[in-house]
Amino acid sequence: MLLNRYLEHSAARHPDKLALICEERRVTYAEIDGGANALAHAFRSLGLIRQDRAAICVENSVECVQGIFATLKAAGVFLVINPQVKSDKLAFILKDCNVRILLTSSRNVRLADADLAACVDLRHIVYVDGLEGIAEASRQALTAAGKQLHALGDLLNAHPQSLPANPNISLDLASLIYTSGSTGLPKGVMLTHLNMVTAATSLTTYLRNEPDDIILSPLPLSFDYGLYQVLMAFHFGGTVVLEKQFMYPQSYIDLVRREKVTGLPIVPTITAILSNLRELLPHDFASVRYVTNTAQALPEHHIRLLRKVMPQARIYSMYGLTECKRVAYLPPELIDQKPTSVGIAIPDTEVWIEDGSGAVVTTPGQVGELIVRGAHVMPGYWNRPEETA
Repeated sequence: MLLNRYLEHSAARHPDKLALICEERRVTYAEIDGGANALAHAFRSLGLIRQDRAAICVENSVECVQGIFATLKAAGVFLVINPQVKSDKLAFILKDCNVRILLTSSRNVRLADADLAACVDLRHIVYVDGLEGIAEASRQALTAAGKQLHALGDLLNAHPQSLPANPNISLDLASLIYTSGSTGLPKGVMLTHLNMVTAATSLTTYLRNEPDDIILSPLPLSFDYGLYQVLMAFHFGGTVVLEKQFMYPQSYIDLVRREKVTGLPIVPTITAILSNLRELLPHDFASVRYVTNTAQALPEHHIRLLRKVMPQARIYSMYGLTECKRVAYLPPELIDQKPTSVGIAIPDTEVWIEDGSGAVVTTPGQVGELIVRGAHVMPGYWNRPEETA
């Protein structure tokens, strides 16, 4: 199973169903799939070959999602980069994995500098907002460095929306997700189609997702927690309300109510901001069926707040890491009994603890190393054999 089949199958089953709601745009599965097909043909025409890397450095948007699936359909490997990343780290990532095509925005001025020009493998830069906003000096510098500049609209109009042939198999790479590099240089987590399909299947199983689920996500697609909201929804044919960021809590609550949101992926920062509002009313969250939390432990007073304003919702406290997406989840019926626990292994995963000699730890209070076994565990870090070992 290839990851891009999620979109293709959902588009075939219900082409007119809403796939994405992003600001004023409401886009169906057929529209997302057709645009991704056209962009995949465009990427192929620009020289992208099997397992070449394409980077997407734009904020949460329809174009970002199309760029992800276009790369997969073209048999490439996608990486989503936060557009707020510093120029030197951006250049490092582009060089580290030899990115061939960059999908970005002319508003992201930090990209048009000497660091970008020095990325020798980068041949094509595609701008989602056209070429009009690019300063002449930037054009000249990038062109002189051998970069060809393209407007996304022109590429989409010039290529068919037919499904391109794809030679990939499930063991091929689908994505690189770079760690933040807070303690050093970023590392590229290699994820195959099998890794990501396994993870998405496991997650949607224990979350009990349904085709009528509507997920509100302000999490960046460069963050795997945000990325998987789209992948999971496209797997079961749901709808994602994709926000650029969480800034205005009242607007967030209005969206929940207006779009009848059923799934809320959160981090503790979101609940902390919501808790500062004078009045949170249960009827605003009446449609919510489940809430998920990861990245940091959910404080007990946050759990109490969620239970108060969403008494009908299942609350999932979860633990994971980019290298395998998810490790464990606490069954929601235990959230009051074990609020500090991250629970049990996710479906199709084996988890245990070993001591320094490799023996399995069974005694409470003993210190050891967490071992995670499953088809979602990465094959390694890109070009980092020592860290992989």
